[in-house]
Amino acid sequence: MTEFFMPMKPPTCTHQQKQVTVVNSKPVFYEPDDLKAARAKLMAHLGKHVPDKRYTGPIRLITKWCFPKSRHKDGQWKTTKPDTDNLQKLLKDCMTDVGFWKDDALVTSEIIEKFWADVPGIYIKIEELE
Repeated sequence: MTEFFMPMKPPTCTHQQKQVTVVNSKPVFYEPDDLKAARAKLMAHLGKHVPDKRYTGPIRLITKWCFPKSRHKDGQWKTTKPDTDNLQKLLKDCMTDVGFWKDDALVTSEIIEKFWADVPGIYIKIEELE
């Protein structure tokens, strides 16, 4: 099992924000600067928590996104964008890139929650499944 909290202001830019341009009559996808920055931020924080051995079997990924609160109460559900599935895609791609597992297809169970919080950040727990 791996469990940690990354104190930070979670990025709100998501994987869905990739852009497309046309070069020589062919579509070319690219990441805008804010998406590159979000990816770099996540990778820097995740790099501190990479397990000694990559996960190789089915796992459950529990993620709690804690956004800085303004007029909301600590622990109140965040019901505004970004959507949890869009947040999670970028996170799992970064976790693959830094070496948590070989492929995020190993994530067979997910629990994703988002809150307003006094202490912003991302809580992550990885459980091996049988």
